[in-house]
This record gives sequence, C-alpha cells and structure tokens, in this order.
Amino acid sequence: MRNIRFNDGYLGPRLPKEVQLHRVRQVIEEELSPIQRQTLIDYYFHRRSIPQIARDRGVHKSTVFRALRRAEANLHKHLKY
Repeated sequence: MRNIRFNDGYLGPRLPKEVQLHRVRQVIEEELSPIQRQTLIDYYFHRRSIPQIARDRGVHKSTVFRALRRAEANLHKHLKY
C-alpha cells in the first residue's frame, strides 16, 4: 500500500497533494476570521515575526500570538479527517 502515514493514528492512504492544498486554501478563505487569516498569512507565508506583525498593527504581541494560535486551531479542526 502506497502513501500511508503512521502518525496520529490514521492508517489509510493520503489525499493527493492537490486536494490537500485545495482544502487548506478553502479553510483559510472560508473558516478563518479576517484577522486570523491575515495573521496566518503574514506569519507563515510572508515569514514575518510576531513582534513585526504586532508593531505594524499597533497591538501587543500577545494579541497577535492569540490570533495565530486560534487560526492554527481552526485549521486543525477543519482539516482533520
């Protein structure tokens, strides 16, 4: 059997990469709040640090950290299968 992963208990075949990417994009666009979405994009795709994001938004870095963690939790919740 090909494309099997053994972590987190799932033993079935993986979805094709294109399907996985589509699902991630869909969750980011439809399930995250605008602040969560922008924080996630800034942090992971634009590789900006939490202090940089906080400084640009004029908020405390803990506010950015919470938004990022909530975005990650929402992604995890909607992408589990």
